Amino acid sequence: MANAYGFVSPPLTSLRQRNLHFSGFCRSGYCQFQKLPRRLFLCRAVESEEKLASGVTPSQSPVPRLVTNGCKLVGSGSAVPNLLISNDDLAKFVETSDEWISARTGIRNRRVLSGEDGLMSLAVEAAKRALQMAQVDANDVDLILLCTSTPEDLFGSAPQIQRALGCKQTPLAYDITAACSGFVLGLVSAACHIRGGGFQNVLVIGADALSRYVDWTDRGTCILFGDAAGAVLVQACDGSEDGLFGFDLHSDGDGQKHLNAVITDNEMDHVVGSNGSVVGFPPRRSSYSCIQMNGAEVFRFAVRCVPQSIESALANAGLTGANIDWLLLHQANQRIIDAVAARLEIPAERVISNLANYGNTSAASIPLALDEAVRNGKVQSGHKIAIAGFGAGLTWGSTIVRWG
Repeated sequence: MANAYGFVSPPLTSLRQRNLHFSGFCRSGYCQFQKLPRRLFLCRAVESEEKLASGVTPSQSPVPRLVTNGCKLVGSGSAVPNLLISNDDLAKFVETSDEWISARTGIRNRRVLSGEDGLMSLAVEAAKRALQMAQVDANDVDLILLCTSTPEDLFGSAPQIQRALGCKQTPLAYDITAACSGFVLGLVSAACHIRGGGFQNVLVIGADALSRYVDWTDRGTCILFGDAAGAVLVQACDGSEDGLFGFDLHSDGDGQKHLNAVITDNEMDHVVGSNGSVVGFPPRRSSYSCIQMNGAEVFRFAVRCVPQSIESALANAGLTGANIDWLLLHQANQRIIDAVAARLEIPAERVISNLANYGNTSAASIPLALDEAVRNGKVQSGHKIAIAGFGAGLTWGSTIVRWG
């Protein structure tokens, strides 16, 4: 297992250039792209066998190692709660119907956490299934990225997944908070850790329980969301087998007003008072509000920005839509999925969608849909997939990957 101590770029003139471009970040979300080298970094990552042979510790090692790893997706897994809530179930306590919901969103059912299960147990189950498919032992995992906006611990839940998996090497584990774009950011982060840091096996998990932050009396939002977890194992490989070809990432805080769940003060705390000592102290206890969403604005944002992002990622990879076997978008709304596919001229039979069965599961939606498509034989080894996430922040991004 490699231990990473940081990396710096070597002289560019001596290295073979690759065609991955890194997207710039700007307020509007779009700017010019600058060509940068891919995968080649001077990295002070020293294999344990090398350290033993040389008799030096990492801090004493005088020679940095050239890392030229590629990365590939080799295993997937998913898990959903037992409790199924249909559109007809929702119609019993909000003014709606199965016809109304399915016509506007494409959703018919969703899974919701109950007392029988928890989000971290779903994440652990998804991770175990991904490791099993990849035939990798938990002790060989050297990084766990948990993409979630609903952790079960304010300080992050990824280390608890590491503990539950029984990883004896205590690999690094941390959370990534980017709502429905989180899994895409996790994939790109995994690639960066592998290419620049010498990591070998990275678990990327998307898991969210937005049902905990839904106003179940608001038919505009309660019809949309469900809970789930999905995971993939990203593994280092020879550069010639590299399976992540290009990406494009953006954020725009101006759009936060259209989709958020902000901190609110506990109104009951005023009865405690400050005893006349310091005004405004102690602070009121806070909690998060229910999800607030302007559906029309989010729809316009998605159908405008997502196709542009995918086109940029394809250009960065030196590919076109004709080279893609599958389009896999964050499962938010079937009308968004259809509109993006039409814009990219990708036929419906090449679009992956399981939205009808699960609703919007935030960071879990992409790996959940991917895992189902792999296990039912739709996605096969060697297939190229254009993946895009978009949502609160506002954040959005795309990556072009090859399965297997």
